[in-house]
Order: sequence, then structure tokens, then C-alpha cells
Amino acid sequence: MTDEKKEEIKTEKPDWLKIKPAELDKIILGLHNEGNSPAKIGLILRDKYGIPKAKLLGKKISTMIKSHNLIPVSEKSIFLKKVEALGKHIAKNKHDHTSKRSLSKTLWKVKKLEKSI
Repeated sequence: MTDEKKEEIKTEKPDWLKIKPAELDKIILGLHNEGNSPAKIGLILRDKYGIPKAKLLGKKISTMIKSHNLIPVSEKSIFLKKVEALGKHIAKNKHDHTSKRSLSKTLWKVKKLEKSI
């Protein structure tokens, strides 16, 4: 990005956004307690509450979760749940080649995540 484009990006809170940081914090903690990942919480905030970015109110979603001494749901655990579900599906449907491919791709993603850590 050039310097001109960086200046165009607004990081201040829009006037039409009426929610306060304390209210947003409660909503985020409630969604986290339901078992949602930070990425999914962001989508829910955008779609259901009309908040374009939680960071506009000060902090990232994962930072808000960590500030309350809670552990955010990791990508690895999400992939492992998917691997488990695909394994059960393939055990029942042995000729489902699309699912076998999906399983191998998901295992590759898990391996890549482990490698980067």
C-alpha cells in the first residue's frame, strides 16, 4: 500500500455506531461462552449487531477475550473437530471421494499450523 492509501483508511468510530465499549465487551464474552471463535464472533457482530469492526471501539476481539483471562478458541481445535467429523463420515461412506479429499486437505492445514507454532 502506498502512503496515500494508508491515510485514506479511517480508524475512528463512525457517528452512527451507538454501542459503547462496555456493551460490546459483554456481547463478545457472551458469544465466546457459546463456543464461537474470534472470527465467527466478528461475523456475528457484523451481521446481527451492525458493528463493522470491533477494533473501532479500541481492541481486537481476541484481546478482549484474553483481558478477561479466557482462552480464545484456536484454529487448530476447529480443524481437529472437522477432521473427527469427516473421519466418522468416511467410515460410513467409503466411496465418498470428495470427503476423502477434504479430509486430506484439512489434515494438511493442521500439519501446517503445528509446523508454524
